[in-house]
Amino acid sequence: LAVDPKALRAELEAVLAANGLLEVLAQSHPHLFSALPFYVSRRHIEQVARVVAAIEEVTASPDYQSAVMSWAPDIAKFNPGSPGGLLGLDFHLTSNGPRLIEINTNPGGVLLNAILGQAQRNCMPELAITPTDAERVEDAVLESMLAEWRLQRGSTPLVSVAIVDESPRQQYLYPEFVLFQELLRRHGYRAEICGPEELVHKQNRLWLGEGTVDYVYNRLTDFALQEPAHEALRAAYLAGEVMMSPHPRAHALYADKRNLSVLGDPDFLQDSGASQLSIDTLIAAVPATGLVTPENRESMWAGRRHLFFKPAAGFGSKASYRGDKLTHRVWDEIAGGNYVAQEIVAPSERRVNPGSVPLK
Repeated sequence: LAVDPKALRAELEAVLAANGLLEVLAQSHPHLFSALPFYVSRRHIEQVARVVAAIEEVTASPDYQSAVMSWAPDIAKFNPGSPGGLLGLDFHLTSNGPRLIEINTNPGGVLLNAILGQAQRNCMPELAITPTDAERVEDAVLESMLAEWRLQRGSTPLVSVAIVDESPRQQYLYPEFVLFQELLRRHGYRAEICGPEELVHKQNRLWLGEGTVDYVYNRLTDFALQEPAHEALRAAYLAGEVMMSPHPRAHALYADKRNLSVLGDPDFLQDSGASQLSIDTLIAAVPATGLVTPENRESMWAGRRHLFFKPAAGFGSKASYRGDKLTHRVWDEIAGGNYVAQEIVAPSERRVNPGSVPLK
């Protein structure tokens, strides 16, 4: 099983060049694609599917929603009527099965992985089966976006989509923004990539340049839309004048790191009425996670070598720390912020060839 990275980059560069991006991916993104696959057993895939089903059951319960909304920002109380589109669930594979490290509401990489899957050359197809039909990933992604539209807007025709992130051309995954743009345009939708400051709220609509925006595909990491540059988007969203996905409520229900302290709590799950199958599944999959508070500060410091500390609204491992590498200065910063402490679960490893140093 292998991929030709040069052919893969050439294919993607052709798409990007057609959209005015002339960077050479080999130089700008030398490690975007792996030449070798990582093997996941069918048993692990089935276990992951059970975790997803259990999360969907629990997050739908009133007790769970009440618990996580207690620490959510006010904007999350606004329910636009859709679940929030694609989720990214990050697992580490262990000898005891998959462990759920975190959930993300605006995950990057799905269309890049689809291209990677399509470019894979399988010389021994009887030995390995891809868990997903790479040729159909784009259809599934588009359908998830359109499902969000239908739930929020019914039968109203969708015309225009804005793919929004801070300084999008400087984002490492900008190539994927272009792939989303191409996908939408191929299906007849007007699609543009822009920064939030380019959006204007006027005449009871959200505007980009001379045209109105129906749908914002939100890649921002200001999950509560609190920054001044996001005021136009925030106002139009709360007024129901633009449809947005993923949205702040989705982040509050799924992706706030504090939620894992509830999803892995057997007493809470029991009291919330979750099925025994879901309780057993989540207890096995969710590493022990707790909030860092003034009351447990000393015990957390004492046990830090076995813990990983993450900001509640963090993303992409930013401001996250392994406890065994913590300094007193950083610990003081953590203790003064909204952090969770999670049992360390070592990532899986892959050897490129016999005798080589294992890679995460």
